[in-house]
Amino acid sequence: MNGRLVGVALMVGLATGLVTACTGASDSGQSVALAPEAAQDASGGAGSADESQSTGQGEKPGAVGERNVSQPGVDRTLVRTADLELSAGDVRDTVDRARDIAAAEGGYAGRESVREESATLALHIPSDRFDHALDELSALGEVVSREQSAEDVTEQVVDLDSRIGTQRASVDRVRALLARAGTVDEIVRIEQEVTTREAELESLLQRRQALAGQVAMSTVTMRVGKSDAPPPPPVQEDRGGFLAGLSDGWGAFLDAGAVTSRVVGAVLPFLLALGIPAVLVVRWWRRRRTPAPVAPQP
Repeated sequence: MNGRLVGVALMVGLATGLVTACTGASDSGQSVALAPEAAQDASGGAGSADESQSTGQGEKPGAVGERNVSQPGVDRTLVRTADLELSAGDVRDTVDRARDIAAAEGGYAGRESVREESATLALHIPSDRFDHALDELSALGEVVSREQSAEDVTEQVVDLDSRIGTQRASVDRVRALLARAGTVDEIVRIEQEVTTREAELESLLQRRQALAGQVAMSTVTMRVGKSDAPPPPPVQEDRGGFLAGLSDGWGAFLDAGAVTSRVVGAVLPFLLALGIPAVLVVRWWRRRRTPAPVAPQP
């Protein structure tokens, strides 16, 4: 009886161990099966993170591109001018060489005034050759002063282009109305409006053309002076008031005294050379004409 109980207990324990082993194996298999899915999810999450990071990085270049605006001076419309003053030995030769430099750079000489001691001329040079031409002009003599400036007219150009486009559209609309006019009165009124708007358009075009010319051709105002020419007289200050008058009067008094002393010094030798003999002659003449005293009678 006891042997049977022990056998049953052993059978139950063995069955329980087998069931437990099977359960552990299935759990481990399930965990192994789930591991690739977890890894895939993790890789998917990493991929999502990489995508979000790459998306973020994709947005950054766009943001950087928005911040990378054009630098100052790039794609700008500039009117450039320069003032150059030189000192040279031969003024006329320097002016002739300056004209040759402007012509060689594709420009020309404008207003000029040439004298023996000095000259002034305006040179118009293409803007893309402006710096090179200015260096060549500076080498013609000793540079006394050199100044250059650039005026940004980009906004003016954009404004004129916009107004020209608007005015052209306006002229086209009025011309379309003229084509549909049915009476003489309408034709006359619309033609007057067309004339007015065309005149405004022509004015805008002329302004745009003048501005384009200033941009395309830079101006160098050049002054040349002779190197051995005497310096200009000093500019006298305009003084006023009592103290200034007193100072001028005292200066005039001293100048008059100096002139008087100089005159006296120049005349004095003649007075000594001629005056002494003249005094002796006069005294002798007076003694001769004076009668001798008469003796009293007894």
